[in-house]
Amino acid sequence: MKNILLPTDFSENSWNAIKYAIRFFETKECNFYVLHVSRLTNISSNNTFILDQNVVDELYITPAKQKLRTVLKQISQAALNFKHHKFYTLTDYGFFIDSIRKTVEEKDIDCIVMGTKGASGLEKIILGTNTADVITKVKCNVLAVPENAKFVRLNEMAFPTDFSLSHNLQVLQPVLDILNQYNASLSILHISKKKVSLNTEQKKNKELLEEYFMRNHFTFSYLINKKVEDAIQCFVQSRAIDMICMVAKNLNYFQQIFFHSKVKDISYHTDIPFLVVHEKNTYYG
Repeated sequence: MKNILLPTDFSENSWNAIKYAIRFFETKECNFYVLHVSRLTNISSNNTFILDQNVVDELYITPAKQKLRTVLKQISQAALNFKHHKFYTLTDYGFFIDSIRKTVEEKDIDCIVMGTKGASGLEKIILGTNTADVITKVKCNVLAVPENAKFVRLNEMAFPTDFSLSHNLQVLQPVLDILNQYNASLSILHISKKKVSLNTEQKKNKELLEEYFMRNHFTFSYLINKKVEDAIQCFVQSRAIDMICMVAKNLNYFQQIFFHSKVKDISYHTDIPFLVVHEKNTYYG
């Protein structure tokens, strides 16, 4: 039984992520925890005024519970309530990341699935603030679902890597399990700014990846581009990639893509989900 956390702010974006998660784990026995965290806007920044519990319940908790019941009704009406899935609603108030961390620990969460919505206009933020914070500050696997993503059966995943492998290979177990579940192929993508040969360590790590995925269909691809985001864009479009996977310890490598505020003309982030795996846990069995 897998425990999946579904944070929601009751937006269309978060509802899309919920639908995707349920379809993605369709064949798995899962407990889904739909969580809404209310921000207490009536509390001053210096905490000189604290709301009592009755006021909190009236202003935040009770309305949130009513909206969560509506979400459960939506799930049922959308024929997404599979017999081996159980749904629970959770409410909390205060700081979002603190609530996520607490829920991950208390409910033994295996994976957090949440929506992403970037800013509109020329300057696009690929990750919303909450999603970026969860990925970088919570040690739990995160499946980020962009606002326009629709569930499709996975045929090919992309795994960008610099072959540094600062992580234990076991962290890739979720990727391996997804490949096996969907009988999908893996594209291991190396991007460099100029044409250079792999060093001894990189060659050794490449061999380790070959051995790790030896029972799966995988390919290595090498791209040269001064901008990592442009290289991934080209690769995703040319190969019809269904999901991008990254390791949390390698996020510095992709910092320019996912956490900068000025990423222009990147389209894949609006419809391609990406999985960020941590060494703390895996979410498949």
